[in-house]
Amino acid sequence: MSKPAAFVQGTLYLLILKILDLEPRTGWALSQRLRQMSNEALQVSHGSLYPALHKLEHEGWIRGEWKESDTGRPAKFYSLTRSGRRQLRLEAAKWTRLSSAINGILESV
Repeated sequence: MSKPAAFVQGTLYLLILKILDLEPRTGWALSQRLRQMSNEALQVSHGSLYPALHKLEHEGWIRGEWKESDTGRPAKFYSLTRSGRRQLRLEAAKWTRLSSAINGILESV
């Protein structure tokens, strides 16, 4: 993803919320799903992903719960909260308006 950082960070939050709307995931599984859903076009580093997860958890939009993973090791699984679902709808609407405005400019040039 490209800069500015605020745009990237807000976009990352939206993508995390959307992926967790599908099902609870670990941070690693979330990053793999993002890569898969974007046909390898989007990749997020651990240095960006985990601070974003902590921020979303602090906001109350996601919940982290330690469980046993498929490998038998403990892992933190993140899931969307009710508040997170509302935030996802708001963020998706903002993204739709922004992308529509950008597309309008690009198509008029």
